Amino acid sequence: MNQQTILVTGGAGYIGSHACIELLQAGFNVVVVDNLCNSKTEALSRVQQITDKTLTFYQHDIRDKAALADIFAKEAISSVMHFAGLKAVGESCEKPALYYHNNVYGTLVLTEVMAEANVKQLVFSSSATVYGECGCTQYAENFPLGPINPYGRSKAMVEDILRDLSAADTINQAKSPWKIALLRYFNPIGAHESGLIGEDPNGIPNNLLPYIAQVAIGKLTQLSVFGNDYPTPDGTGIRDYIHVVDLVKGHIKAIATLEGDAFGPGGCKAYNLGTGRGYSVLEIIDTFQKVTGQAINYKIAPRRAGDLAECFANPELALKELDWQAEKNLADMVADTWNWQTKNPQGYMQ
Repeated sequence: MNQQTILVTGGAGYIGSHACIELLQAGFNVVVVDNLCNSKTEALSRVQQITDKTLTFYQHDIRDKAALADIFAKEAISSVMHFAGLKAVGESCEKPALYYHNNVYGTLVLTEVMAEANVKQLVFSSSATVYGECGCTQYAENFPLGPINPYGRSKAMVEDILRDLSAADTINQAKSPWKIALLRYFNPIGAHESGLIGEDPNGIPNNLLPYIAQVAIGKLTQLSVFGNDYPTPDGTGIRDYIHVVDLVKGHIKAIATLEGDAFGPGGCKAYNLGTGRGYSVLEIIDTFQKVTGQAINYKIAPRRAGDLAECFANPELALKELDWQAEKNLADMVADTWNWQTKNPQGYMQ
């Protein structure tokens, strides 16, 4: 039984709560810090219900250095999974300063406290948005970065900071150098098979599948499909969608890799977490209708600025170095989303 303690920042959120389940089931002790700006403590209650294990929760903002330092003083933390970040592309364009302050400054405070506590193993929640428009469809980790919105730029900035911290340790020949995995997500969807936890966004969902599910259950009236004139088989945009449980299993593999000899004495490395294939918007709608039997009311709307025709991961490096690959298919993702939505039509607020 692994009794190491993992700090999960943003652990009450969509991806963080699923990560807590996998960590607890793998035998880790889990400490969560979350400011609850876009999450609810009910998610953590359900994590403990699912696993029949307990975790420790602190309601703090990661930008509060004193509060973070106190957590590290109290808890024997060995590694950190860092999910605490704002993630809505549209909102980031409207409130860029908020995104830079939360995502970038928050990470600076976190890493400063980690270094002072000599806890230097970190798995960072990055994003495929760091790639931007590179003129290709399948993205590999060595492609140039070129994010096109403040959200993506905040993630790219944090990646740069973490690489620089790692490089400085190499130059200074640090005795305990940083070990950092930058995990670039494509489009996480789905929910835990129990239906007890899932994605519960504040307000109107920013992501496609939660929006479809809310249309299907009658919470929203209609889905807008932005553009049907892309150079794709059905004219709609194609994206790589990954089941959230597959995604968080990648984080467990990353922790194991950081702790092992394969990662070397230290370093900072990026890995794509995706399936390696794409699905169009109309494919998602069609699969949802077939799996659930629910008709989806949708309309074709104009393209959104900045949207790419096609984008999916090259996940080969994660398979080679993390021994990880996605296992669940689109039907699984849809079925688990609908199971969560029907059991929790109002999300966690019953």
